[in-house]
Amino acid sequence: MTPTVRPRRLRSTPAMRRLVAETRLHPSELILPVFVREGIDEPKEIGSMPGVRQHTIESLRRVVVGAAEAGVGGVMLFGVPAMRDAQGSSADDPDGILNAATRVVAAEVGDALVVQTDLCLDEFTDHGHCGVLRETADTDEVDNDATLERYRSMALAQAEAGSALLGLSGMMDGQVAAVREALDAAGRTGTAILAYSAKYASAFYGPFREAVDSQLSGDRRSYQQDPANRREGVREAELDIAEGADIIMVKPAMSYLDVLSDVSGVSPVPVWAYQVSGEAAMIEAAAANGWIDRRGAIQESLLGIKRAGADAVLSYFAVEVAEWIR
Repeated sequence: MTPTVRPRRLRSTPAMRRLVAETRLHPSELILPVFVREGIDEPKEIGSMPGVRQHTIESLRRVVVGAAEAGVGGVMLFGVPAMRDAQGSSADDPDGILNAATRVVAAEVGDALVVQTDLCLDEFTDHGHCGVLRETADTDEVDNDATLERYRSMALAQAEAGSALLGLSGMMDGQVAAVREALDAAGRTGTAILAYSAKYASAFYGPFREAVDSQLSGDRRSYQQDPANRREGVREAELDIAEGADIIMVKPAMSYLDVLSDVSGVSPVPVWAYQVSGEAAMIEAAAANGWIDRRGAIQESLLGIKRAGADAVLSYFAVEVAEWIR
């Protein structure tokens, strides 16, 4: 007679829990999003994002040095220009705020971490959309092909400024292929592409729009993904991989962990996730009211994203968490 084998619980000490943990955070798997704004003399607080600021180029320099010292994997730069127009003209201006800041950051920490830039028009347009609008149509209708031409130009400008990785966040059809073609033709074959492949039309972007002083009215549902759709996330990721994406992204993270798990299960390239502004703001607000433990909630939220399949996470908590880990 075969004896009954009873499951045994390991003695639950801190040392044992560390030893058998399935998921771990490492500073090199965290990326810090940073905002740099033209026309300000000192860092400016973002009301809906406690602890996050719009930076001058000089204060940005200090932030990225601190990020490098903390050991994070990279910084993602977002530019906030003083002037906007329908074409987002300052986006590919070599002296525009994002490209000027990129040169400074690349020179300061380009050997210590991966300098990344957001490649999208929404911060630079006077209508707040991620692309060029059709002149004769509804103002929410983006001209996909005209937008790809702008993305090509932006890609070359950002690569020339020193960006090692371009974050294609606009969700235009064919954006990865268009940018890869432009980079390769210019001899920029070593510049990596991060495709925001499964980017949903989420309610959790609200604080970010304050951070970039977005001019958006209406929404972006005509080109971002429907929050109701799961399989579409995998399909979009596979299309971007086929077009030459080096890394793919799921955004937001919290409400789309199922999509993140699905995408990571089929992707031959690294999969990242973005813990977006609304996710961070909710943690901060609840912690400020004493409803949750701030540090515990931050760590648990990031572990959940990693556990679902993210190889790296963009998070406004990146430097703070890296310092905790170290």
